[in-house]
Amino acid sequence: MVDLGFLLITFFVFTTTISSPTVTDLYMPKDGMIKNPLPQSLALTLLLADDNKIYYYHGDFTEAKKANNIFETGYSTAFGLGKIIRQKQREIDASRRFADGRRGVMLLIKPGSKSSYKNVVDALDEAVINDVKKYAILEPGANELSFLQNRSGQ
Repeated sequence: MVDLGFLLITFFVFTTTISSPTVTDLYMPKDGMIKNPLPQSLALTLLLADDNKIYYYHGDFTEAKKANNIFETGYSTAFGLGKIIRQKQREIDASRRFADGRRGVMLLIKPGSKSSYKNVVDALDEAVINDVKKYAILEPGANELSFLQNRSGQ
């Protein structure tokens, strides 16, 4: 019985050491090396606010603000961020303007000063779940920060 116990322990020790953690490659462009700017119709920007709120817009912020096209959502997969990403992918597929189709979506995640680390991880999880191949975490611009501060009532 003791021999069987040692065999099991040895088996589990060997099998757990075989799997090792992997590292993800991070590719960063050099400063000033962006050759092809992102088409506005492929951009989906998320402004992560406090209280688990997400404000999103398509394209350029100033144009979206002028047209009152900045919307609020949450982290719900069925009715929140996941739904918004899938709608954007469907719109790009339907337009047939881009060779990559839905894979051309660029998700720009901009956490506000009061958003939590969990909010950023949840947004990245939604990107992975919905097969978004291009995404970036950026600092919000001054006009986006003022928008977030006005929405939070400060």
